[in-house]
Amino acid sequence: MAVAGLPGVGVIQDQRITVLTGMAVTPGYVSLWGMRIAGAQCNFDVGDLEGNCRRILEAMDWAEGEKADLLVLPELATSGYPPEDLALRGDFLSANRAVVERLSERSARTVTVVGFLDSSRPEAGEDDAAPRRVANAAAILGSGRILGVYHKEHLPNYGVFDERRWFYPGRNTVRTWPVGDTRVGVSVCEDLWMDEGPWRMLPEAGAGVIVNINASPYHLGKAVEREALVSRRAREAGAPVVYLNLVGGQDELVFDGASLVAGSDGAILYRAAQFTEERFLLDVPSAGEEAAGERPQREWMEAEEEVWEALTLAVRDYVRKNRFETAAVGLSGGIDSAVTACLAADALGPDRVWGISMPSVYSSEHSKTDAKRLSSNLGIRFDMVPIERAHAAFVDTLSPVMGNAEWGVAGENLQARARGSILMALSNRHGGLVLATGNKSELSVGYATLYGDMVGAFAPLKDVYKTLVYRLAQWRNRREPVIPTEILTKPPSAELRPDQLDTDSLPPYDVLDSILSMYIDSERSMEEIAAAGFDPALVRQVVGLVERSEYKRRQSAPGPKITTKSLGRERRRPITSGWNLR
Repeated sequence: MAVAGLPGVGVIQDQRITVLTGMAVTPGYVSLWGMRIAGAQCNFDVGDLEGNCRRILEAMDWAEGEKADLLVLPELATSGYPPEDLALRGDFLSANRAVVERLSERSARTVTVVGFLDSSRPEAGEDDAAPRRVANAAAILGSGRILGVYHKEHLPNYGVFDERRWFYPGRNTVRTWPVGDTRVGVSVCEDLWMDEGPWRMLPEAGAGVIVNINASPYHLGKAVEREALVSRRAREAGAPVVYLNLVGGQDELVFDGASLVAGSDGAILYRAAQFTEERFLLDVPSAGEEAAGERPQREWMEAEEEVWEALTLAVRDYVRKNRFETAAVGLSGGIDSAVTACLAADALGPDRVWGISMPSVYSSEHSKTDAKRLSSNLGIRFDMVPIERAHAAFVDTLSPVMGNAEWGVAGENLQARARGSILMALSNRHGGLVLATGNKSELSVGYATLYGDMVGAFAPLKDVYKTLVYRLAQWRNRREPVIPTEILTKPPSAELRPDQLDTDSLPPYDVLDSILSMYIDSERSMEEIAAAGFDPALVRQVVGLVERSEYKRRQSAPGPKITTKSLGRERRRPITSGWNLR
């Protein structure tokens, strides 16, 4: 929820906070107690070394002008995160190193901690042709030079992470760096999550402040988990912890910011905004000293708002970073396409969204009307392109080889594929990026048409169960009633045959989503799910649909992760498998 006086979405804003006296910090003010820390929670573009360098330099100039002792930037700020196999290219590594050299030359009084890719030639005794050793590193810059480098020690290799594919674990000598009258210890992301991580040794090495730079991906509730961790680590270390996180969308990942500063007693001194860039300035007391004055706090967003902000950020950055100007959405008059259109309008602005209705002979009049009303309410462009003639041409062309008997699902899917062809033709002609509208429930069980309604470059609802889609729609309507009530209340239907309902093929979505969440998100067995009170035959049916549909999901558009187990890079199952198909 909005908090008066705090940054809005999508714009870097500066926050000046004094936890010592509660006084506003003025540009000429110099702290005589503790350390003045600047944080730059930025949205960097993977691979855009020049653009990222410019943004880092802007933050460095700002921090220098504010007389900060220390500036902290995110993990792998120079390259963007995750660089994936760009981290294995020698030319990319060399260009990345050149960026760090430029940054060091521009550094002055303010010490800067910034993430980068560090690489070295093979060690003595190794084949000269061996690949470079690459580290996920933090550079400590100041006085026109590189003061030191820290290599991340604990490399996550679970969930969405593949860091052992790209990086070697650090073998650091425990070191701290002087910043004013205090020494600072540095670590990177996962290092802080490990109970026996390097953070534990930093106070003994003289660290008065511990800095941890991050690219920590979002899922619902993650920010609260991080805050508990940072607070606990600060208490255990007996030193303030500065936890600086990345913000922005990157393919299937969303980084939510929410950077934190905790005092040595574990109290949260500052909490940065969620899902938006922000610079903040904070005077932090040294280890063992207590902060005086008021500690300003933000309220956490409610669940639906948090997910909505994550999804809009994901859409905005996917479109922007892939250099598109507009987005197109096929509007069926149903809940999924309505929520997708709302997300697109909120992310890009209504003038950059195109809603396209493609009714068939089976489309109800209210579905056509609802799609048009939704577009009018949102202020987006609306066009209707009926598919009757295209579908009839398909039927006429295929009849000699398909036969005259009832075509069943094959005939239904022809309609969906006609719509997919229309959307892609309009995208090719006018340049808009097509957003797929399928949700996690449908994709999980394969209730979607390959090359039909699955068409699109990005799928905002790919990790959103159907029941949550409805909750998001209701939340969005409380803010502004744009989704027609009829869309929220009518039974879900693909409208590919007369009187069709989703419940003809699937159990009610509240039951389906509960089973799917246990099987996919929590990796529970069929026996465990049945023991939780679900009909064993229904559980076997749902699980069988999930396993048989892997080939479809492997060809689906990427979509943002918002749960603990998304259907993209995080859940990797073989396409060809007999498991759970009995």
